[in-house]
Amino acid sequence: MINRHRGETALMVEGEALPMRLTLGALAELEHAFAVDSLPALGERFIGGRLSARDVTRILTAGLRGAGSSVSEDQVANLAFDGGLNGAIKAAIGLLEATFGDAAAVEGEPARPPQPPAM
Repeated sequence: MINRHRGETALMVEGEALPMRLTLGALAELEHAFAVDSLPALGERFIGGRLSARDVTRILTAGLRGAGSSVSEDQVANLAFDGGLNGAIKAAIGLLEATFGDAAAVEGEPARPPQPPAM
């Protein structure tokens, strides 16, 4: 069961809700993967909404690992996401929002809905 109070979200794969959560360890994994040296730098990396397929895979993998799964990036890249690529992108954005919140709202601007990256 997904516990939103713990910052968990779900990745839907073949009708099954897989829990995801960005723990400190998962965030450290993302800092390393994206070659940034701080959590604010990691958050800023994602604000623009320009995510590559590799970015989405890394985010989902870190989230799944943070929730206790022992999946590899290759395994995540080969999952049959509900909603296809769009479902995977929405899950990654939802996980980032659950962790970092909407940066625009923090800066005093009106909240804006997440946008999938242009392809």
